[in-house]
Amino acid sequence: MADIHIHRTHTLGLDRARRVALQWAEEVERNFGMACTILEGETSDTVGFTRAGVNGELIVEAHQFRLDAKLGFLLGAFSKTIESEIEKNLDSLLASSEPPAKPVAKPSAKKAAAKPARPAKK
Repeated sequence: MADIHIHRTHTLGLDRARRVALQWAEEVERNFGMACTILEGETSDTVGFTRAGVNGELIVEAHQFRLDAKLGFLLGAFSKTIESEIEKNLDSLLASSEPPAKPVAKPSAKKAAAKPARPAKK
């Protein structure tokens, strides 16, 4: 058996992290035939997932995601590929959900010295 461990920090807070986890669960159900269950807690949620040859859980917290999965014998040979796909999927969901970075204030440009007015031509 092969194990997969993935850890990602984020700045979403629990409510937005829950939405990302729900979206992740829907995608793995649709794309990989996983059966997912979500157990909501006060400070964290657990998304359990399973199918033939795979079982695991995604722990959803206000500042991090922790995914642990066990692959059966046949899928163990593909553990690096599977881990890479999970990371890519989770990273994509996190990137699209993270709040945009606050713009950094640019220092004001030095004002040009006022030029003296030209005398009017006669």
